[in-house]
Amino acid sequence: MKRNRIYLHKTHKQTIMSPISKIMVSGSITLKPLELTDTDEIFNTIDAQRDYLGKWLPFVRYTRSAKDTLSFVLSVLEQPVENGNYMYVIQYDEVFAGLIGFKDTDNINKKTEIGYWLSEKFQKKGIITESIRAMMKLAYNKLDIHRIQIKCAVGNTPSSNIPKRLGFRFEGIERAGELHSNGCFLDIEVYSKLKGE
Repeated sequence: MKRNRIYLHKTHKQTIMSPISKIMVSGSITLKPLELTDTDEIFNTIDAQRDYLGKWLPFVRYTRSAKDTLSFVLSVLEQPVENGNYMYVIQYDEVFAGLIGFKDTDNINKKTEIGYWLSEKFQKKGIITESIRAMMKLAYNKLDIHRIQIKCAVGNTPSSNIPKRLGFRFEGIERAGELHSNGCFLDIEVYSKLKGE
């Protein structure tokens, strides 16, 4: 497989240092704050698994080169820390496995959404379930979040089983909630869990 590598100019530095450190989820699973040096692994994983990841993840089609991934990584790292949209690399036995993070965090109303994706070869190991469990503890105990939501496309059963397993409540369907790369709108299942539930 062709490996793509980005050579970053010295001016491309991580301008924001997350106050949140590495999370040891289990003996095998670690969540490491996203860094510029993760760009190659992220792109190469996406590029090698376009059919698998692209079935449910619209961004795959638009990630055409490592520069696209670099733009994504920079967009995450350049967000103000107080936004609370922290992104982590999922490592399994110290190998890149996927991404997980908070998105659309609303600090005034104390709510956030957890988004995630996992490389195909790491499926069915409980990695995402345990990673989300760790992210929930972080959100509730350290970030003063009261509501967490998870969204999954209707039909993406492996993904929707995760919030069900973790005790999230199904709230309903967000009709045509996501425009897929094939030009069709997907209905989205919405799940939520409140602190203390």
